[in-house]
Amino acid sequence: MEKPNVLWISTHDINPDLGCYAGVWPGAESSITPNLDRLANEGARFDQAFAAAPVCAPARSAIMTGCYPTAIGTMHMRTRAVPPPEVRLLPEYFRQAGYYCTNNWYTDFQVDVPNTVYDDCSPTAHWRNRPDAAAPFFAAFQGMSTHESQLHLDDEAFAKATLNVKAEQRHRPEDAPLPPYYPDTEVFRMAWSRYLDLITEMDHWVGGILDQLDEDGLTENTIVVFWSDHGRGLPRAKRWATEAGLREPLIVRWPGKIAPGTVITDVVQTLDLAPAMLDACGLPIPGHMQGVSFLSSTGGIIRETNQYAFGGRDRMDEAEDTSRTVRDARFRYIRHFHPDRAALPHTSYPDQLATWIELRNLAKQEASQMGRGEPRTLFTDLQRTLVASSKPEEEMYDIAADPHETRNLASNPEFETTVTRMRAALRDWQEHYGDLGLMNEDALIETWRPGGKRQVTARPTITETPQGFEATCETPGASIGWTTVEPGVPGRSLAMLERLGGSPADDGRSWQLYTGPVEPHGGPLWFRAWRLGFEPSPDVQAGVHSEPPTDGSRSIR
Repeated sequence: MEKPNVLWISTHDINPDLGCYAGVWPGAESSITPNLDRLANEGARFDQAFAAAPVCAPARSAIMTGCYPTAIGTMHMRTRAVPPPEVRLLPEYFRQAGYYCTNNWYTDFQVDVPNTVYDDCSPTAHWRNRPDAAAPFFAAFQGMSTHESQLHLDDEAFAKATLNVKAEQRHRPEDAPLPPYYPDTEVFRMAWSRYLDLITEMDHWVGGILDQLDEDGLTENTIVVFWSDHGRGLPRAKRWATEAGLREPLIVRWPGKIAPGTVITDVVQTLDLAPAMLDACGLPIPGHMQGVSFLSSTGGIIRETNQYAFGGRDRMDEAEDTSRTVRDARFRYIRHFHPDRAALPHTSYPDQLATWIELRNLAKQEASQMGRGEPRTLFTDLQRTLVASSKPEEEMYDIAADPHETRNLASNPEFETTVTRMRAALRDWQEHYGDLGLMNEDALIETWRPGGKRQVTARPTITETPQGFEATCETPGASIGWTTVEPGVPGRSLAMLERLGGSPADDGRSWQLYTGPVEPHGGPLWFRAWRLGFEPSPDVQAGVHSEPPTDGSRSIR
Protein backbone atom coordinates (compact mmCIF):
# COMPACT_ATOMS: atom_id res chain seq x y z
CA MET A 1 0.00 0.00 0.00
CA GLU A 2 1.38 3.40 -1.00
CA LYS A 3 2.31 5.61 1.94
CA PRO A 4 0.54 8.98 2.04
CA ASN A 5 2.59 12.15 1.80
CA VAL A 6 2.24 14.81 4.48
CA LEU A 7 2.19 18.52 3.68
CA TRP A 8 2.14 20.98 6.58
CA ILE A 9 1.33 24.61 5.86
CA SER A 10 1.59 26.80 8.92
CA THR A 11 1.40 30.47 9.73
CA HIS A 12 2.04 32.74 12.70
CA ASP A 13 -0.17 34.61 15.10
CA ILE A 14 -3.75 34.11 13.91
CA ASN A 15 -7.00 32.90 15.39
CA PRO A 16 -9.61 31.13 13.22
CA ASP A 17 -10.04 34.40 11.31
CA LEU A 18 -10.70 32.64 8.02
CA GLY A 19 -13.84 32.93 5.95
CA CYS A 20 -14.68 29.26 6.50
CA TYR A 21 -14.99 29.97 10.25
CA ALA A 22 -17.74 32.58 9.79
CA GLY A 23 -20.38 31.95 12.43
CA VAL A 24 -17.94 29.88 14.48
CA TRP A 25 -15.35 32.48 15.48
CA PRO A 26 -16.41 36.12 16.01
CA GLY A 27 -15.12 38.39 13.26
CA ALA A 28 -14.18 35.59 10.85
CA GLU A 29 -16.84 36.77 8.43
CA SER A 30 -14.62 39.78 7.63
CA SER A 31 -11.80 37.62 6.29
CA ILE A 32 -11.09 37.01 2.60
CA THR A 33 -9.48 33.57 2.31
CA PRO A 34 -10.69 31.73 -0.81
CA ASN A 35 -7.91 29.14 -0.87
CA LEU A 36 -8.23 28.08 2.76
CA ASP A 37 -12.01 28.13 2.47
CA ARG A 38 -11.69 25.72 -0.46
CA LEU A 39 -9.29 23.53 1.51
CA ALA A 40 -11.81 23.33 4.36
CA ASN A 41 -14.61 22.50 1.94
CA GLU A 42 -12.51 19.66 0.54
CA GLY A 43 -11.61 18.26 3.96
CA ALA A 44 -12.26 18.85 7.66
CA ARG A 45 -12.52 22.09 9.60
CA PHE A 46 -11.73 21.71 13.30
CA ASP A 47 -13.76 24.24 15.27
CA GLN A 48 -12.19 23.76 18.69
CA ALA A 49 -8.43 23.40 18.25
CA PHE A 50 -6.07 24.81 20.87
CA ALA A 51 -2.36 25.56 21.20
CA ALA A 52 -0.37 24.54 24.27
CA ALA A 53 1.08 28.04 24.69
CA PRO A 54 0.18 31.53 23.45
CA VAL A 55 3.58 32.31 21.96
CA CYS A 56 5.52 30.78 19.09
CA ALA A 57 8.52 28.80 20.40
CA PRO A 58 6.76 26.94 23.26
CA ALA A 59 3.71 26.31 21.05
CA ARG A 60 5.85 24.99 18.20
CA SER A 61 7.83 22.76 20.55
CA ALA A 62 4.57 21.06 21.54
CA ILE A 63 3.57 20.55 17.91
CA MET A 64 6.94 19.10 16.95
CA THR A 65 7.32 16.77 19.95
CA GLY A 66 3.74 15.82 20.82
CA CYS A 67 4.51 16.82 24.44
CA TYR A 68 3.34 19.61 26.73
CA PRO A 69 6.01 22.33 27.05
CA THR A 70 5.63 22.31 30.83
CA ALA A 71 6.45 18.59 30.89
CA ILE A 72 9.66 18.77 28.82
CA GLY A 73 10.97 22.20 29.83
CA THR A 74 10.17 24.20 26.68
CA MET A 75 7.61 26.54 28.28
CA HIS A 76 9.64 29.76 28.64
CA MET A 77 9.97 32.20 25.74
CA ARG A 78 12.89 31.74 24.90
CA THR A 79 15.05 28.92 26.14
CA ARG A 80 17.37 26.16 24.92
CA ALA A 81 15.82 23.19 26.65
CA VAL A 82 17.22 19.74 27.30
CA PRO A 83 14.12 17.55 26.98
CA PRO A 84 14.01 14.01 28.40
CA PRO A 85 16.10 11.60 26.32
CA GLU A 86 13.13 9.88 24.72
CA VAL A 87 11.88 13.12 23.13
CA ARG A 88 12.66 13.65 19.45
CA LEU A 89 11.36 15.96 16.75
CA LEU A 90 8.54 14.56 14.64
CA PRO A 91 10.16 14.57 11.16
CA GLU A 92 12.91 12.25 12.37
CA TYR A 93 10.35 9.47 12.81
CA PHE A 94 9.22 10.00 9.22
CA ARG A 95 12.79 10.09 7.96
CA GLN A 96 13.46 6.82 9.76
CA ALA A 97 10.48 5.33 7.91
CA GLY A 98 11.90 6.34 4.51
CA TYR A 99 10.19 9.70 4.03
CA TYR A 100 11.99 12.63 2.43
CA CYS A 101 11.65 15.36 5.06
CA THR A 102 11.89 19.08 4.39
CA ASN A 103 11.23 22.34 6.19
CA ASN A 104 10.98 25.73 4.50
CA TRP A 105 12.33 27.23 6.59
CA TYR A 106 11.43 28.45 10.09
CA THR A 107 12.02 26.18 13.09
CA ASP A 108 11.90 27.78 16.58
CA PHE A 109 11.27 24.58 18.54
CA GLN A 110 13.21 25.64 21.70
CA VAL A 111 16.09 23.28 20.84
CA ASP A 112 18.93 23.30 18.35
CA VAL A 113 17.63 21.09 15.56
CA PRO A 114 19.93 18.12 14.84
CA ASN A 115 21.07 17.50 11.28
CA THR A 116 19.37 14.10 11.48
CA VAL A 117 15.86 15.60 11.52
CA TYR A 118 15.49 16.88 7.94
CA ASP A 119 16.86 16.02 4.55
CA ASP A 120 16.65 19.75 3.84
CA CYS A 121 15.86 22.64 6.16
CA SER A 122 16.41 25.81 4.17
CA PRO A 123 14.63 28.55 2.21
CA THR A 124 14.77 26.30 -0.88
CA ALA A 125 13.50 23.11 0.79
CA HIS A 126 10.71 21.46 -1.22
CA TRP A 127 9.30 18.00 -1.87
CA ARG A 128 10.26 18.57 -5.52
CA ASN A 129 13.94 18.24 -4.56
CA ARG A 130 13.72 14.64 -3.38
CA PRO A 131 16.18 12.41 -5.25
CA ASP A 132 13.57 9.69 -5.76
CA ALA A 133 10.32 11.07 -7.13
CA ALA A 134 8.51 7.95 -5.91
CA ALA A 135 9.57 8.44 -2.29
CA PRO A 136 6.92 9.65 0.17
CA PHE A 137 7.57 13.03 1.75
CA PHE A 138 6.91 15.06 4.87
CA ALA A 139 7.17 18.68 3.76
CA ALA A 140 6.58 21.69 6.00
CA PHE A 141 6.17 25.29 4.84
CA GLN A 142 6.25 27.83 7.66
CA GLY A 143 4.77 31.17 6.62
CA MET A 144 5.82 34.43 8.26
CA SER A 145 3.45 36.88 6.54
CA THR A 146 0.99 37.10 9.47
CA HIS A 147 3.59 37.52 12.22
CA GLU A 148 2.76 40.39 14.61
CA SER A 149 5.80 42.34 13.40
CA GLN A 150 4.11 42.81 10.02
CA LEU A 151 1.23 44.76 11.59
CA HIS A 152 3.54 47.62 12.41
CA LEU A 153 5.49 48.13 9.18
CA ASP A 154 5.57 51.59 7.64
CA ASP A 155 3.07 52.12 4.81
CA GLU A 156 5.54 51.43 2.01
CA ALA A 157 6.85 48.23 3.61
CA PHE A 158 3.31 47.05 4.37
CA ALA A 159 2.29 47.58 0.76
CA LYS A 160 5.23 45.39 -0.34
CA ALA A 161 4.31 42.76 2.26
CA THR A 162 0.77 42.56 0.87
CA LEU A 163 1.42 42.81 -2.88
CA ASN A 164 -1.08 40.05 -3.64
CA VAL A 165 -3.99 41.68 -1.84
CA LYS A 166 -6.19 43.31 -4.46
CA ALA A 167 -7.61 46.79 -3.94
CA GLU A 168 -11.13 45.42 -3.55
CA GLN A 169 -9.88 42.95 -0.92
CA ARG A 170 -8.37 45.61 1.33
CA HIS A 171 -9.94 46.00 4.75
CA ARG A 172 -10.89 49.48 5.93
CA PRO A 173 -10.00 50.43 9.51
CA GLU A 174 -13.47 51.88 10.05
CA ASP A 175 -14.96 48.43 9.39
CA ALA A 176 -12.72 46.52 11.80
CA PRO A 177 -14.79 44.16 14.02
CA LEU A 178 -12.88 45.02 17.21
CA PRO A 179 -13.50 42.79 20.23
CA PRO A 180 -14.92 44.73 23.19
CA TYR A 181 -11.71 44.47 25.20
CA TYR A 182 -9.88 46.75 22.75
CA PRO A 183 -10.27 50.54 22.89
CA ASP A 184 -11.94 51.87 19.77
CA THR A 185 -9.02 53.94 18.51
CA GLU A 186 -7.34 54.55 15.17
CA VAL A 187 -4.31 52.50 16.28
CA PHE A 188 -6.35 49.40 17.07
CA ARG A 189 -8.56 49.75 14.00
CA MET A 190 -5.52 50.08 11.75
CA ALA A 191 -3.85 47.06 13.39
CA TRP A 192 -6.98 44.97 12.93
CA SER A 193 -7.49 45.92 9.28
CA ARG A 194 -3.84 45.13 8.57
CA TYR A 195 -4.19 41.82 10.39
CA LEU A 196 -6.99 40.84 8.01
CA ASP A 197 -5.03 42.00 4.94
CA LEU A 198 -2.05 39.92 6.03
CA ILE A 199 -4.32 36.89 6.35
CA THR A 200 -5.47 37.46 2.75
CA GLU A 201 -1.82 37.67 1.66
CA MET A 202 -1.07 34.46 3.53
CA ASP A 203 -4.05 32.77 1.86
CA HIS A 204 -2.58 33.65 -1.55
CA TRP A 205 0.70 31.98 -0.50
CA VAL A 206 -1.20 28.86 0.62
CA GLY A 207 -2.93 28.73 -2.74
CA GLY A 208 0.41 28.70 -4.54
CA ILE A 209 1.63 25.69 -2.55
CA LEU A 210 -1.61 23.80 -3.16
CA ASP A 211 -1.35 24.59 -6.88
CA GLN A 212 2.13 23.04 -6.96
CA LEU A 213 0.77 19.91 -5.32
CA ASP A 214 -1.91 19.72 -8.03
CA GLU A 215 0.65 20.33 -10.78
CA ASP A 216 2.70 17.40 -9.52
CA GLY A 217 -0.31 15.06 -9.44
CA LEU A 218 0.13 14.49 -5.70
CA THR A 219 -3.12 15.86 -4.29
CA GLU A 220 -4.95 12.54 -3.99
CA ASN A 221 -2.24 10.88 -1.89
CA THR A 222 -1.24 13.80 0.32
CA ILE A 223 -2.53 14.73 3.77
CA VAL A 224 -2.58 18.52 3.86
CA VAL A 225 -2.68 20.20 7.27
CA PHE A 226 -3.02 23.93 7.85
CA TRP A 227 -2.42 25.36 11.31
CA SER A 228 -1.31 28.46 13.19
CA ASP A 229 1.08 28.31 16.11
CA HIS A 230 -1.11 30.37 18.49
CA GLY A 231 -3.49 33.32 18.59
CA ARG A 232 -3.34 36.73 16.94
CA GLY A 233 -0.40 39.06 17.53
CA LEU A 234 -2.29 41.65 19.56
CA PRO A 235 -2.72 42.27 23.31
CA ARG A 236 -4.88 39.83 25.27
CA ALA A 237 -4.14 37.22 22.63
CA LYS A 238 -0.48 36.47 21.91
CA ARG A 239 1.31 36.03 25.28
CA TRP A 240 -2.01 35.66 27.18
CA ALA A 241 -3.45 32.33 28.35
CA THR A 242 -6.85 33.30 26.96
CA GLU A 243 -9.19 32.02 24.29
CA ALA A 244 -7.75 34.49 21.79
CA GLY A 245 -4.25 33.45 22.80
CA LEU A 246 -4.82 29.73 22.27
CA ARG A 247 -7.71 29.17 19.82
CA GLU A 248 -6.42 27.98 16.45
CA PRO A 249 -7.52 27.36 12.90
CA LEU A 250 -6.93 23.73 11.96
CA ILE A 251 -7.85 22.29 8.57
CA VAL A 252 -7.04 18.77 7.35
CA ARG A 253 -7.64 17.50 3.81
CA TRP A 254 -7.15 13.81 3.12
CA PRO A 255 -8.85 12.62 -0.08
CA GLY A 256 -10.61 9.31 0.28
CA LYS A 257 -10.29 9.31 4.06
CA ILE A 258 -11.99 12.55 5.15
CA ALA A 259 -15.28 13.46 3.52
CA PRO A 260 -15.47 16.93 1.99
CA GLY A 261 -17.14 19.52 4.18
CA THR A 262 -16.52 17.65 7.44
CA VAL A 263 -16.88 19.79 10.56
CA ILE A 264 -15.34 18.59 13.83
CA THR A 265 -16.48 20.30 17.03
CA ASP A 266 -14.48 18.01 19.35
CA VAL A 267 -11.72 19.50 21.49
CA VAL A 268 -8.30 18.86 19.92
CA GLN A 269 -4.85 20.16 20.77
CA THR A 270 -2.17 21.13 18.29
CA LEU A 271 0.22 18.85 20.18
CA ASP A 272 -2.06 16.05 18.96
CA LEU A 273 -0.74 16.70 15.45
CA ALA A 274 2.45 14.68 16.01
CA PRO A 275 0.76 11.41 16.99
CA ALA A 276 -2.02 12.03 14.46
CA MET A 277 0.44 12.27 11.55
CA LEU A 278 2.25 9.11 12.61
CA ASP A 279 -1.01 7.24 13.09
CA ALA A 280 -2.39 8.39 9.74
CA CYS A 281 0.71 7.12 7.95
CA GLY A 282 0.68 3.77 9.74
CA LEU A 283 3.76 4.54 11.83
CA PRO A 284 4.01 3.67 15.53
CA ILE A 285 3.31 6.41 18.07
CA PRO A 286 6.09 6.61 20.68
CA GLY A 287 4.81 5.90 24.17
CA HIS A 288 6.19 9.14 25.60
CA MET A 289 4.04 11.38 23.38
CA GLN A 290 1.36 13.13 25.44
CA GLY A 291 -0.86 14.17 22.55
CA VAL A 292 -3.65 11.89 21.36
CA SER A 293 -4.10 10.97 17.71
CA PHE A 294 -7.26 12.18 16.00
CA LEU A 295 -6.47 10.46 12.68
CA SER A 296 -6.33 6.81 11.70
CA SER A 297 -4.73 5.17 8.66
CA THR A 298 -7.83 3.02 8.28
CA GLY A 299 -10.74 5.23 9.23
CA GLY A 300 -9.87 8.89 8.84
CA ILE A 301 -10.88 11.04 11.79
CA ILE A 302 -11.04 9.60 15.31
CA ARG A 303 -13.73 11.35 17.35
CA GLU A 304 -13.84 12.58 20.96
CA THR A 305 -10.18 12.04 21.77
CA ASN A 306 -9.94 14.78 24.42
CA GLN A 307 -12.21 16.01 27.15
CA TYR A 308 -9.84 18.89 27.88
CA ALA A 309 -7.16 21.01 26.24
CA PHE A 310 -4.42 22.39 28.49
CA GLY A 311 -2.10 25.34 28.10
CA GLY A 312 0.05 27.83 29.92
CA ARG A 313 1.90 31.09 29.83
CA ASP A 314 5.38 31.37 31.37
CA ARG A 315 8.30 33.78 31.14
CA MET A 316 8.05 36.03 28.10
CA ASP A 317 11.58 37.29 27.58
CA GLU A 318 12.26 39.37 30.71
CA ALA A 319 8.62 39.35 31.91
CA GLU A 320 8.27 36.54 34.45
CA ASP A 321 4.78 35.22 35.05
CA THR A 322 2.99 31.88 35.31
CA SER A 323 -0.56 31.06 34.26
CA ARG A 324 -2.22 27.74 33.51
CA THR A 325 -5.49 27.09 31.71
CA VAL A 326 -7.82 24.25 30.81
CA ARG A 327 -10.57 24.29 28.20
CA ASP A 328 -13.41 21.83 27.70
CA ALA A 329 -16.04 21.99 24.99
CA ARG A 330 -17.70 25.00 26.63
CA PHE A 331 -15.67 26.61 29.43
CA ARG A 332 -12.18 28.03 29.86
CA TYR A 333 -10.65 28.11 33.34
CA ILE A 334 -7.45 30.10 34.04
CA ARG A 335 -5.27 30.03 37.15
CA HIS A 336 -2.76 32.84 37.67
CA PHE A 337 0.08 31.89 39.99
CA HIS A 338 1.19 35.53 40.34
CA PRO A 339 -2.04 37.54 40.47
CA ASP A 340 -0.13 40.51 41.89
CA ARG A 341 1.72 40.99 38.59
CA ALA A 342 0.51 43.30 35.84
CA ALA A 343 -1.57 42.00 32.98
CA LEU A 344 0.55 44.04 30.53
CA PRO A 345 4.06 43.62 31.94
CA HIS A 346 6.93 45.67 30.63
CA THR A 347 8.53 43.55 27.92
CA SER A 348 11.10 45.14 25.64
CA TYR A 349 10.01 43.77 22.27
CA PRO A 350 6.20 44.20 22.35
CA ASP A 351 6.56 47.48 24.25
CA GLN A 352 7.77 48.91 20.94
CA LEU A 353 4.59 47.88 19.09
CA ALA A 354 1.93 50.48 18.39
CA THR A 355 -0.89 48.63 20.17
CA TRP A 356 1.09 48.25 23.39
CA ILE A 357 2.18 51.89 23.20
CA GLU A 358 -1.44 52.90 22.68
CA LEU A 359 -2.60 51.03 25.78
CA ARG A 360 0.12 52.58 27.92
CA ASN A 361 -0.61 56.08 26.60
CA LEU A 362 -4.32 55.73 27.31
CA ALA A 363 -3.56 54.44 30.81
CA LYS A 364 -1.31 57.45 31.39
CA GLN A 365 -4.02 59.80 30.18
CA GLU A 366 -6.55 58.18 32.52
CA ALA A 367 -4.10 58.64 35.38
CA SER A 368 -3.94 62.33 34.46
CA GLN A 369 -7.74 62.48 34.54
CA MET A 370 -7.72 61.08 38.05
CA GLY A 371 -4.93 63.49 38.98
CA ARG A 372 -7.27 66.32 38.04
CA GLY A 373 -10.03 64.80 40.12
CA GLU A 374 -11.98 63.76 37.04
CA PRO A 375 -13.56 60.39 36.26
CA ARG A 376 -11.74 58.09 33.86
CA THR A 377 -13.30 58.00 30.38
CA LEU A 378 -10.85 56.41 27.92
CA PHE A 379 -11.30 52.73 28.80
CA THR A 380 -14.30 50.63 29.68
CA ASP A 381 -13.98 48.52 32.82
CA LEU A 382 -13.25 45.49 30.62
CA GLN A 383 -10.56 47.32 28.63
CA ARG A 384 -9.01 48.62 31.83
CA THR A 385 -8.21 45.05 32.90
CA LEU A 386 -5.56 45.03 30.14
CA VAL A 387 -3.49 47.68 31.94
CA ALA A 388 -4.36 46.74 35.52
CA SER A 389 -1.54 46.29 38.02
CA SER A 390 -2.92 42.91 39.07
CA LYS A 391 -5.29 40.19 37.91
CA PRO A 392 -7.67 37.74 39.58
CA GLU A 393 -6.21 34.49 40.85
CA GLU A 394 -8.88 32.54 38.99
CA GLU A 395 -10.92 33.19 35.89
CA MET A 396 -13.56 31.10 34.16
CA TYR A 397 -15.62 31.93 31.09
CA ASP A 398 -18.53 30.34 29.29
CA ILE A 399 -17.06 30.54 25.80
CA ALA A 400 -20.23 29.37 24.11
CA ALA A 401 -22.15 32.33 25.53
CA ASP A 402 -19.26 34.75 25.96
CA PRO A 403 -16.59 34.15 23.28
CA HIS A 404 -14.71 37.35 24.13
CA GLU A 405 -14.32 36.36 27.80
CA THR A 406 -15.99 39.44 29.23
CA ARG A 407 -17.70 37.96 32.31
CA ASN A 408 -15.53 36.15 34.85
CA LEU A 409 -17.61 33.36 36.42
CA ALA A 410 -14.96 32.04 38.81
CA SER A 411 -16.72 33.43 41.89
CA ASN A 412 -20.27 33.05 40.58
CA PRO A 413 -22.16 30.61 42.88
CA GLU A 414 -24.18 29.31 39.93
CA PHE A 415 -21.00 27.90 38.39
CA GLU A 416 -19.31 26.61 41.54
CA THR A 417 -19.55 22.97 40.45
CA THR A 418 -18.00 23.74 37.07
CA VAL A 419 -15.20 25.81 38.59
CA THR A 420 -14.41 22.97 41.00
CA ARG A 421 -14.32 20.44 38.15
CA MET A 422 -12.10 22.58 35.95
CA ARG A 423 -9.77 23.45 38.83
CA ALA A 424 -9.39 19.75 39.62
CA ALA A 425 -8.75 18.87 35.95
CA LEU A 426 -5.95 21.42 35.80
CA ARG A 427 -4.39 20.21 39.05
CA ASP A 428 -4.57 16.57 37.95
CA TRP A 429 -2.92 17.44 34.64
CA GLN A 430 -0.05 19.21 36.39
CA GLU A 431 0.45 16.34 38.80
CA HIS A 432 0.29 13.69 36.08
CA TYR A 433 2.76 15.25 33.65
CA GLY A 434 4.74 17.48 35.99
CA ASP A 435 5.09 21.23 35.61
CA LEU A 436 8.63 22.50 35.17
CA GLY A 437 7.30 26.04 34.87
CA LEU A 438 6.83 26.03 38.64
CA MET A 439 10.53 25.27 39.14
CA ASN A 440 13.10 28.01 39.64
CA GLU A 441 14.48 28.54 36.14
CA ASP A 442 18.09 28.98 37.25
CA ALA A 443 17.88 25.63 39.05
CA LEU A 444 16.29 24.04 35.99
CA ILE A 445 19.09 25.27 33.73
CA GLU A 446 21.66 23.96 36.20
CA THR A 447 20.14 20.47 35.92
CA TRP A 448 20.45 20.74 32.14
CA ARG A 449 23.93 22.28 32.00
CA PRO A 450 25.85 21.74 35.24
CA GLY A 451 28.17 24.66 35.84
CA GLY A 452 26.78 26.38 32.76
CA LYS A 453 28.42 23.93 30.37
CA ARG A 454 26.52 22.17 27.62
CA GLN A 455 26.82 18.44 27.84
CA VAL A 456 28.43 16.75 24.86
CA THR A 457 26.95 13.78 23.04
CA ALA A 458 29.25 10.78 23.19
CA ARG A 459 31.16 9.75 20.10
CA PRO A 460 29.34 6.99 18.26
CA THR A 461 30.92 3.55 18.30
CA ILE A 462 31.22 2.13 14.80
CA THR A 463 31.44 -1.60 14.31
CA GLU A 464 32.47 -3.01 10.97
CA THR A 465 30.45 -6.15 10.21
CA PRO A 466 29.76 -8.25 7.11
CA GLN A 467 26.52 -6.30 6.68
CA GLY A 468 28.27 -2.92 6.80
CA PHE A 469 29.11 -0.32 9.42
CA GLU A 470 26.88 -0.47 12.48
CA ALA A 471 26.69 2.52 14.84
CA THR A 472 25.69 2.94 18.46
CA CYS A 473 25.95 5.80 20.94
CA GLU A 474 26.10 5.51 24.71
CA THR A 475 24.30 8.84 25.25
CA PRO A 476 20.62 8.07 25.99
CA GLY A 477 18.31 9.56 23.38
CA ALA A 478 21.04 10.23 20.82
CA SER A 479 20.40 10.05 17.09
CA ILE A 480 23.21 9.15 14.72
CA GLY A 481 23.90 10.58 11.30
CA TRP A 482 26.36 9.59 8.61
CA THR A 483 27.77 11.21 5.51
CA THR A 484 30.22 10.56 2.69
CA VAL A 485 31.14 14.27 2.50
CA GLU A 486 34.44 15.08 4.12
CA PRO A 487 34.81 17.94 6.62
CA GLY A 488 35.76 21.41 5.46
CA VAL A 489 33.16 21.91 2.72
CA PRO A 490 31.77 25.48 2.89
CA GLY A 491 28.21 25.66 4.16
CA ARG A 492 25.44 28.25 3.95
CA SER A 493 25.47 31.05 6.51
CA LEU A 494 22.24 31.00 8.48
CA ALA A 495 20.10 34.11 8.67
CA MET A 496 19.52 35.73 12.05
CA LEU A 497 16.05 34.18 12.51
CA GLU A 498 17.42 30.76 11.61
CA ARG A 499 20.14 31.05 14.24
CA LEU A 500 17.67 32.38 16.80
CA GLY A 501 15.23 29.56 16.11
CA GLY A 502 17.83 26.80 16.28
CA SER A 503 17.84 25.72 12.63
CA PRO A 504 20.34 22.97 11.79
CA ALA A 505 23.89 24.15 11.27
CA ASP A 506 24.86 24.02 7.61
CA ASP A 507 28.36 22.56 7.39
CA GLY A 508 28.10 21.85 3.67
CA ARG A 509 27.57 18.15 4.29
CA SER A 510 24.43 16.12 3.65
CA TRP A 511 23.74 13.98 6.73
CA GLN A 512 21.73 10.79 6.47
CA LEU A 513 19.86 9.41 9.46
CA TYR A 514 21.37 6.14 10.61
CA THR A 515 18.70 3.42 10.62
CA GLY A 516 20.81 0.29 10.15
CA PRO A 517 24.12 -0.99 8.80
CA VAL A 518 25.69 1.34 6.24
CA GLU A 519 27.35 -0.38 3.35
CA PRO A 520 30.81 0.80 2.28
CA HIS A 521 30.65 3.56 -0.33
CA GLY A 522 34.09 3.17 -1.86
CA GLY A 523 35.54 5.85 0.39
CA PRO A 524 35.51 6.99 3.99
CA LEU A 525 32.33 7.53 5.98
CA TRP A 526 31.85 9.94 8.84
CA PHE A 527 29.43 9.39 11.71
CA ARG A 528 28.20 11.92 14.27
CA ALA A 529 25.67 11.74 17.12
CA TRP A 530 23.18 14.36 18.27
CA ARG A 531 21.09 14.53 21.46
CA LEU A 532 18.52 17.32 21.90
CA GLY A 533 19.99 20.03 24.12
CA PHE A 534 23.54 18.64 23.95
CA GLU A 535 26.50 19.57 21.81
CA PRO A 536 26.85 17.10 18.94
CA SER A 537 29.61 14.56 19.18
CA PRO A 538 32.89 14.84 17.31
CA ASP A 539 32.96 13.00 13.99
CA VAL A 540 34.10 9.41 13.83
CA GLN A 541 35.59 8.29 10.54
CA ALA A 542 35.07 4.75 9.36
CA GLY A 543 37.66 3.35 6.98
CA VAL A 544 37.10 0.96 4.09
CA HIS A 545 38.66 -2.48 3.79
CA SER A 546 39.12 -4.34 0.56
CA GLU A 547 37.10 -7.20 2.03
CA PRO A 548 34.59 -6.97 4.91
CA PRO A 549 35.33 -9.08 7.98
CA THR A 550 33.91 -12.61 7.84
CA ASP A 551 34.63 -13.89 11.33
CA GLY A 552 33.99 -11.13 13.79
CA SER A 553 33.70 -7.39 13.93
CA ARG A 554 35.98 -4.40 14.42
CA SER A 555 34.96 -1.44 16.54
CA ILE A 556 35.99 2.14 15.79
CA ARG A 557 35.57 5.10 18.12
